[in-house]
Amino acid sequence: MADENNLPQDDNLTANPTPVTGEMADGEATAATDTQAAPTPQPEVNPAEAELAELKDKYLRLAAEFENYKRRTSKERVDLFKTANQELMVALLPVLDDFDRARQHTQGVEDAEALRNALDITYNKLSKTLQQKGLASMDVKGGNFDAELHEAITQIPAPSDDLRGKIVEEIEKGYYLGDKVIRHAKVVLGQ
Repeated sequence: MADENNLPQDDNLTANPTPVTGEMADGEATAATDTQAAPTPQPEVNPAEAELAELKDKYLRLAAEFENYKRRTSKERVDLFKTANQELMVALLPVLDDFDRARQHTQGVEDAEALRNALDITYNKLSKTLQQKGLASMDVKGGNFDAELHEAITQIPAPSDDLRGKIVEEIEKGYYLGDKVIRHAKVVLGQ
């Protein structure tokens, strides 16, 4: 161990029982601080408690931010659906106008051919508008049955051997919107 006598001494640390002029004695110092306004004791903050409080704050902020995100995205999604429907409706309005014109022009006409022409023109315009929006019909007659694309209504005896297990008749057309099936084709199978 080091010799305590050989260590340099700090003047402030040495015990000097006689105070120097202008200095307070130890008893006076405590008495002076007691008479002054005592500072409020600071509660000792445990580092773990401080970290816990900070993490709780972060968690609450993240939870609130996530709730705001969910609210905002659901509102945007509803707005997107509304606008998508609006876009389709605006595209279909000319077809509706054509139906109105066809009804007005064929009201007093006895000729079935004029009515058929008006319907054909309007049907073609509607089909073209829907195709521009991504709608495509399925071609199923004579093809193989696929449960992912078709809905079998019934089975009948096949008119020929090459139609056994294949689609003989299409009752209701099936449609794709892009690559997704939005309506399955209702078909009759040959057995």
